[in-house]
Amino acid sequence: MKLNIPTDRKVRIEMVPLVDTVFLVLVFFVYSTLSMAVHRGLPVFLPASSTSDIEKQLVLSVTVKSDGTVYIDREQVSFGDLAATLKHKAGSGKQTGVMLFADSSLSYQKLFNVLDQIKKAGISHISLQSEADRRP
Repeated sequence: MKLNIPTDRKVRIEMVPLVDTVFLVLVFFVYSTLSMAVHRGLPVFLPASSTSDIEKQLVLSVTVKSDGTVYIDREQVSFGDLAATLKHKAGSGKQTGVMLFADSSLSYQKLFNVLDQIKKAGISHISLQSEADRRP
């Protein structure tokens, strides 16, 4: 039996099945990558807010070195003037936060003295900063 196939048609690659195949391969790799991620946190439901904004200009940096010198945004300040300077820089209006960088060899009492001065300035949002633990 002989078939008569017209040879005047051009060969063409169908794009729809190709796009479907590429999409399926992409979905496979995305899901396999997500399943390999290590989740170290506990599953919790976090609160959501549509009106909260992070205002980075309202964050002050307080650094305390091991010898007890105190810096606010890289400017050295005496310990006695810490509360007044923080109150002045924070201004009145919106809530200001403080990122506290304390040397690891700083005594516990000196750290609490600095925390007391920050509280006296009327600032209640304090974030204690640390480095990531790089032990093997």
